[in-house]
Amino acid sequence: MKILQFKIEIKASPATVWNALWEISNYNQWARVFSEGSTAVSDWKEGSSILFIDDHQNGMYSIINQMVPNELMSFKHIGILKNGKEEPLDEESKKWTGAMENYILIDLKDATQLEVSMDIPEDFEDYFNLKFPQALEIVKKIAENNL
Repeated sequence: MKILQFKIEIKASPATVWNALWEISNYNQWARVFSEGSTAVSDWKEGSSILFIDDHQNGMYSIINQMVPNELMSFKHIGILKNGKEEPLDEESKKWTGAMENYILIDLKDATQLEVSMDIPEDFEDYFNLKFPQALEIVKKIAENNL
């Protein structure tokens, strides 16, 4: 596994950036960069399960490993979903099992620095290096337009 890191400065409060990330209609806007129709299904509580799915019910099932509102959201990926069903662990899904995805918000007083780190299988490096900056630009636009 490889760790990728991304940072973006957003001229908005941490609470506004948090909302841009995790309010479901906002999440759906920036997550569609990865797959059209992407959404998340969860009660958004620490320790709860979360499904990251596309409009075909394919994606990942994970847990919210740690959550500190307006500061930190951490996911631990468990496995792969196909047609809304958890797939048995195979070589492909084992690549993702235990992978962490972390969102840290740092209050800069007049802005917020959003830092994302994620564990990924190396064969996904080019994909996420292309897509994640695009997604973060959408988060920035959502947050800065909702001040």
